[in-house]
Amino acid sequence: MREETARSVKLNREISKMLPEAIEKDRLVKIGYGSGGDTKPRDGDFGVVTHLPEKSRVLILGNLGECVGSMNRGGTVNVEGSCSSMLGAFQLDGRIVVERDVGDRLAMNMKGGNIVIMGSAGKDACAGMSGGTVVIRGQASSGVGSGMKGGTLIVMGSVGKNPGIGMTGGKIVIAGSCPPPGDGSEMRSITTREVSEISEVLEPLGLSIEDDALVLFPEAEGNIHGIPPKRWISEGFENIAIRPSGPERIAEHASVDTSVRLLPVGSDDGGLVLDIPWVVKSDQGDSNESSYNFPKMVRSNPSTGDLLLIGEDGLVAFPDNISGISGIVLDLQCLPPMNDAEIESILVSLSSQVGDSCLIFLRDGVERVEGLFRLIVDLDLDGAVVGVATPGGSKASAALPRIGLSSRAMGFEAQGRVIAIEIDSQPTAEDLIVTRASGCSFIIGPMGNGKDEADIRDRTIPELVGLMKETGISSLEAVGRRVLRAKDMETAAISGLRLVGFERPLPMWLGN
Repeated sequence: MREETARSVKLNREISKMLPEAIEKDRLVKIGYGSGGDTKPRDGDFGVVTHLPEKSRVLILGNLGECVGSMNRGGTVNVEGSCSSMLGAFQLDGRIVVERDVGDRLAMNMKGGNIVIMGSAGKDACAGMSGGTVVIRGQASSGVGSGMKGGTLIVMGSVGKNPGIGMTGGKIVIAGSCPPPGDGSEMRSITTREVSEISEVLEPLGLSIEDDALVLFPEAEGNIHGIPPKRWISEGFENIAIRPSGPERIAEHASVDTSVRLLPVGSDDGGLVLDIPWVVKSDQGDSNESSYNFPKMVRSNPSTGDLLLIGEDGLVAFPDNISGISGIVLDLQCLPPMNDAEIESILVSLSSQVGDSCLIFLRDGVERVEGLFRLIVDLDLDGAVVGVATPGGSKASAALPRIGLSSRAMGFEAQGRVIAIEIDSQPTAEDLIVTRASGCSFIIGPMGNGKDEADIRDRTIPELVGLMKETGISSLEAVGRRVLRAKDMETAAISGLRLVGFERPLPMWLGN
């Protein structure tokens, strides 16, 4: 873990320890002040003071980084200093006050509560906001209120170009100068009733609004918002064959090792051991006990050992879902676009609430695998979940060379980082071997209709063991690409695997 990240995680954990007693005794938690009142301001801490519960109160001194106060669940945060981007992002309820300036995307996708900025704000303030009230005492840069769905934004100063662009709901009140509104919004004068309503918000802050203020609101027809394309897989790994790894079969009475161990980077402890390289994809966990280790990747109610998949809808609820989890999978496909520092800030917030042995993954589609793997290395994370399904359909075998090349370029194997392939159907015993042989750690896929863990125990595992013995594979930890063959020319061309019946490889990147 990088030094800056570790420092921010440590601060979050310290605050979490202090909050229960402070809430019980109605005390303010002060960060950045010594016991004698001397100041020790924080400098650059990011992803801190997040997920605050109701009745919690925190005062923090310093110039802080990204995502401060994000995912607020009802607490109060006062920042005596400035903050970088995404202050109060995804806030559900509560109150945040910042005495100085904030960066871009203030209150991004905020759902409720209120935020007061005594200074100015950067670009795209309140982007995607759907509820609550935000007051900016100073100026706001371009794109203020972009994509707003609800709530009220009040800017006492001037705003930059394209205010209200793409908004579908809510209201933007601007007391200073305002350029022509962006596409999807209209402008009008403030009404007497609105002046009265907004004055109730501003008067406690020592502010007032005049009747020459402007109001931006959504156009009647507005912009046409896109529907995300369906992702699917047109062909799985069925056209990849498994050939014997040596001249001899493994005797029926002998044992083979089907297990896979997933470790945090740089550690020999913790992590997760899989009896077979398959993590079941499911909407929620299952409390049923099993003699086999069949962890799931779920979005809610995880059972012990499960991986918790977190998109935007799961961010605020995260602390309620962490009992017993073995890993976090941050779903970039289900989050707004963010830069590296903002993604790391979200991960700091999440990882500070779990133990150091918990695995940390990022998830994205195979079409963005190069950027995904770069992020994994730059942020020093444990691994990646690569979704093979693409818009318009894809052949799973075509993902293998792209994943392999990117992994090799970023040095994943040498660094001990994990790669999981995610498919949209129940994997077969052959699929499990293909996954391991292609350099990936495990596969993620749902159980078929009417299937349950008994089917894995009674059918998939015996089939896997039988196939390994027939082909001479004693351990899935050691299996390599040399056991794989393409059944037809098209699969050979898109996967880079040798064609069945050919001893020499095709002139592809894989070359083995």
